[in-house]
Amino acid sequence: MREIQLKDAKASLSAVIDQAMEGHPAIITRHGRKQAVVLSFEDYEKLANVPSFGRLLSSFPGDEADIPPRSARPSRSVVDF
Repeated sequence: MREIQLKDAKASLSAVIDQAMEGHPAIITRHGRKQAVVLSFEDYEKLANVPSFGRLLSSFPGDEADIPPRSARPSRSVVDF
């Protein structure tokens, strides 16, 4: 993703938006710090509608019998110092 200074983005806002609509978002910087992102509305909608991990887990269609039991063994060896 390309970075563009705010003053340059202001001067060429139409071009920045056209590029975002073509799938090339831009990071807007102010005083060398990343401040905003310009992306197409279609990309924004995709990001805005991503469900949280908790919602994905709660919408799991199976029941408890579908989930394998958790092993009691440690997943790695434990070293005492």
